Amino acid sequence: MTATTTAPAPTRLDYDLFSVDDHIIEPPGVWVDRIPAKYQDACPRVVARDDGTEAWQYEGEQLATMGLNAVAGKPHKDFAMDPASYSDMIEGCYNPRVRAADLLRDGVRGSVCFPTFPRFAGQRFLTAKDKELADLCVKAYNDWMLEEWCDAVPGMYVPMMIGQLWDPQLMAAEVRRCAALGVRAVTFPESMAPFGEPSFHTTHWDPVWNAVTEADMVICIHIGTSGRTHMPSEDASFSVAVALGPVNAQITFMDLLLCGIPQRFPTIKIALSEGGIGWVPFALERVDRTWERHRYWAKLDDTPPSELFRRNFWVCFIDETAGIEARHHIGVDKIMWECDYPHADTPWPQSQQDVHRSLAGVPADEVAAMTHGNAEKLFRWSQRPDVASVLSN
Repeated sequence: MTATTTAPAPTRLDYDLFSVDDHIIEPPGVWVDRIPAKYQDACPRVVARDDGTEAWQYEGEQLATMGLNAVAGKPHKDFAMDPASYSDMIEGCYNPRVRAADLLRDGVRGSVCFPTFPRFAGQRFLTAKDKELADLCVKAYNDWMLEEWCDAVPGMYVPMMIGQLWDPQLMAAEVRRCAALGVRAVTFPESMAPFGEPSFHTTHWDPVWNAVTEADMVICIHIGTSGRTHMPSEDASFSVAVALGPVNAQITFMDLLLCGIPQRFPTIKIALSEGGIGWVPFALERVDRTWERHRYWAKLDDTPPSELFRRNFWVCFIDETAGIEARHHIGVDKIMWECDYPHADTPWPQSQQDVHRSLAGVPADEVAAMTHGNAEKLFRWSQRPDVASVLSN
C-alpha cells in the first residue's frame, strides 16, 4: 500500500467503526449523587471560579481538568490548555446520548471510554488522603459508568472500570464485583513505580491479574497514566510531549513483555491506547534480540517476547498510513482503531475520511478486522446500539 494524504473522501458511511479509546468528561453529579452525606464537602464536585471557569474540587483542593480534554468540534486554531467550563464544550463531551448521536452520525457505533477527573487510570484516588472516601469514589464511578453512562444507550459503550490502586486485594474484589455486572475492561496505569508503588516486575499486583483473567477482562493501558511524561527539557512545549506519545507506549510495551506478567498469566489481555502502531515491528525485533542475547543472565522466560505480544497484546491507531503499511509485521488481528473523542487527536466529525486515508487499498477483510472486528472479539462485544432510536431524539 502506498501512503497518501489525498485519498478521496467517502461520501457515505463506508466504514463500520468501533473505537477502543474515547474519554468521558464526567458530568457534575457523578459523585455528589452517590456519595454519603457526611462526605459531600470532600467528595469530587464542580465549583465555579471567579473568572467564570469551572473546576473540580476534591478534598478541599481545586483541580482543573478541562482544556485539551474537551475540544471536539472546535477548529484546531481554537485548541487551548486553559481550563474551561461545561458551556465551553459540546454536549457530547458529558452527555452519553448526545455523544452516541455524534458518533453514530460519523459511523462509530462502539466505544470504550476512559475517565477524566479520576485521571485515565483512576490515579486520582491513589493519591487521595482519605482512602475510605477514595474507595467509595471508585465504586461510585464504576456504578455510574454502568447505570448512567452505558445504560443510556444500550450496545454503544463497553463498560470499563477503575480500581483501588492502593490495595491489590481490594481492587481484585472490585474487579469481581464489576465483572458480575457486565464490565468488560479495567483501566490501569502504564507504570506504578512513579507513584512509589511496586512495579510490574513484582508479584504485588498478582491478585488483580488473577481477578482480571478469571473474569476475561481486558486491561486497557493509556499513555501518560504513570504521571511521567518524557520531555527533552523543562522549557519544551507540551506539544513535544504529545508528539512523543508513542515513546511512552514503547516503554510500557518493553516493560510488560519482560516483566514476567504474561508468562505467569498466559491468558491476560492487554490493550495499549493512543500509542500508535508504526513503532511495533522494530520494537518486536529489538526486544527479541535483547531476549536472545540476555535471557540467561536476566533469567527471562523461554518464550520469545514477540510470541507473547501476539498472544497477549493489542495496539491501536488513529490516522497512520505508515503503521498500516506495516500491518503484516504487527499482525492484522492485533490492530484496532480509536477515535479519541473528545480529545485533540480525534478525527471526529470526519472519522470516515480519516480512516479512508489510512486504509484505502487495504483488502476488505483486513479493513473489517481493524475497524471493528478485532475490538468486538477482544471485548466480547456483540451488541449494537439502536441507531434509529438514538438519532431520532
